[in-house]
Amino acid sequence: MMQSRTHTCGELRIADAGKSVRLAGWLENMREVGANLAFVVIRDFYGTTQITADTEEMVKTFKEITKESTIAVEGTVRERSSKNPKQETGEIEVVPSKVEVLGKCRYNELPFEINRSREADETTRLKYRYLDLRNPEVKKNLVLRSNVIKALRDSMNAHGFIEITTPILTASSPEGARDYLVPARKHPGQFYALPQAPQQFKQLLMVSGIDRYFQIAPCFRDEDARGDRSPGEFYQLDMEMAFASQEDVFAVLEDVLPPVFAKYGTYDRASEAPFTRIPYLTALDKYGSDKPDLRIDLTAQDATDLLKGLGFGPFDEEGAIIKAVKIDNFHESRKFIDKHVEEVGVQAGSKPYWFRIDENGDIVGGIAKFLQDKKEEIVSSLGLEKDTLVVLSAGKKTLAQKVAGVVIKTFGAAVPGHIDREQYAFCWIVDFPMYEIGEESGELEFCHNPFSMPKGGIATIEKAERGEIDPLTIMADQYDLVVNGIELSSGAVRNHDPEIMVKAFEMVRMGEEDVKKKFPAMYNAFCYGAPPHAGIAPGIDRMVMLLAGEDSIREIIPFPMNKNAQDIMMGAPGYVTDQQLEELHIQVTATEEATEE
Repeated sequence: MMQSRTHTCGELRIADAGKSVRLAGWLENMREVGANLAFVVIRDFYGTTQITADTEEMVKTFKEITKESTIAVEGTVRERSSKNPKQETGEIEVVPSKVEVLGKCRYNELPFEINRSREADETTRLKYRYLDLRNPEVKKNLVLRSNVIKALRDSMNAHGFIEITTPILTASSPEGARDYLVPARKHPGQFYALPQAPQQFKQLLMVSGIDRYFQIAPCFRDEDARGDRSPGEFYQLDMEMAFASQEDVFAVLEDVLPPVFAKYGTYDRASEAPFTRIPYLTALDKYGSDKPDLRIDLTAQDATDLLKGLGFGPFDEEGAIIKAVKIDNFHESRKFIDKHVEEVGVQAGSKPYWFRIDENGDIVGGIAKFLQDKKEEIVSSLGLEKDTLVVLSAGKKTLAQKVAGVVIKTFGAAVPGHIDREQYAFCWIVDFPMYEIGEESGELEFCHNPFSMPKGGIATIEKAERGEIDPLTIMADQYDLVVNGIELSSGAVRNHDPEIMVKAFEMVRMGEEDVKKKFPAMYNAFCYGAPPHAGIAPGIDRMVMLLAGEDSIREIIPFPMNKNAQDIMMGAPGYVTDQQLEELHIQVTATEEATEE
C-alpha cells in the first residue's frame, strides 16, 4: 500500500471490480448529468480513472471542489456500462463513498486548460511550467528523458566506463563561448567560472590513470538560444578513453546509440555500425554543410566551368563558384518553386537561381534563356532527365556551398520522394582542418578544437614551420557525430604531448608561456606522462529532442529558460541586495533603465 492510496489512477482493471480502493490525484474534469449523477475524472502521474458520483450528496461534494485540486477518493470499483477503449482504465469506474481535499486549487480559472497546454503561448507555459507538466503529453518527454539517460548509463557501464562527477566551480577557460562567472567572496576581485564542458578535467582523469570515464555532465555557456540549443545550461554524455584512437571512440558510440534510438525514438530505424564517414571538406562540397541530413537523397555538384561565360552576371563574377542541386521526378508548380527559392534566400542570405527540364526535355523557366546554347552539354554533364528541377547557387566558395546546403535541406524536405523521414541517419564528419584564416583577424587561427591532435603529429607542424606545406592543409584528429542534420556531438583524439601542444599553439602566435598560463593544470599534468586518449560528448538534450520528434529543445527540458535566457517562473536572473554585493566586493554600474535600453 502506498501512502494516501491503494492504487494509482492508471492501475485499475476489470479484474479489480468489487474492490474497495483509495485513489489520489488531481480533479481533471467533472461532467454533471443531473442532480444525482456526475462523472469525474481524477488524474495522477500514471493515468486517469473515472469516478461516478451517483447520489445528490456526492455530486454536491464534487461541485464544491475546484478543478486541479488534489483530492483523495475512497470507493468501490465496478464495471462500466459504457466502456472507453481509448482509456487504459476505461472498463471500470469507482463509485465514491468518501472524498477528501488534500490540496485546494484556489483559482477558479487556470492560465490554460491542462490537457491543451501546448496550445498556449510559450511565455505562459514557462511561467506556469508546474501546470504545463501536468499535461500527459508534456510529461511524457520527461519520462522519455529519464529512460534514455538510464539506458545510456547502463550501456556505458557495460562497456567498462565508470561515472565520475567533475567540479561545477572551476577556472575560466577559453572554450569558444562566454563563461558564466561566479564571484569568489573570500577572494575579492576573483571569479570562478561554471564549466562550459568538463574538457580539461576528463583529460586530467586520463593522466590520473582512469581508463574509461563518463558522466551525464551539466555544461554552462552564456550563448543565445535557438531551436536545438538551450541558453544557459545543457547536459551531455561526456566520455573519455585512455590508450584510445578515433576507431575506439567510434566503436563504442556505434554500439551504444543505435539501440537507444531504435527503442525510444519516434522512428524505430537507426543507422547500424559502421556509420557513414564523410571528410569535412567533402561534406561542405557535396552537401553544403558539415551537418548533412542523410535522410535526403539530394547532393550538390560543381558547375563552375560548365556555366561560366554564358552571360548571366552572377555566374561570371570574378572568383564565383557555381553549385548545382538537381531534383528529379519534379512535378510541382512555379508557385512552389518561387516559394521555396524565397525561403532559401531568407535562410542563407543569398537567393538561388533555377531552371528545369520539362516533359519534352527542354530547358525552361528561371535562367533558362542563358543556357540554350549549351543545352546538350548541360544536360549531359549534370546527368539531367525529363521532369528535373536544377537549383543553383553562386558566389564565393563558402557562400555557394552554404546556399546549396540550404537548397538541399529546404527542397529535400518539401519535394515528395526525396526524404525518408522514418529513420535516424547517423554519420561521422572526419578530417577537420586544424587551422583556418580568421574572418576578423585575417590571420591563422584554430579551426575548431585547439586540444585536438594534428594528423601526423609534430612532424606535420614542423613541415608547416619550414614552409614545406600550407598550414591550412593540416588536418586534425577531430570528428563530429551528426544525425538527421543535427550535430549531436564533437570529439577528438587529444593532443596529449606538451611538445606537440606548444608547437600547435605557436602556429597561432601563442608561445609556451601562453599555454602554461591559459592551461596550467593540463600542461603540467601532461609533463608527468600522459597516455594517448580520445573522447566525445553527445548532447543529451538534442538526443532526447530527436527521439521525441520535437522541433524545440525546450519541450524536453524540465524547467527551461526562454529565448532571452530568463527563467520567468523563478524570476531569474534577478537583482540582489546591496549587502550581497558588498560581501562579494562588487559594484553594479548598469542600471535597470540602461539595461532595458
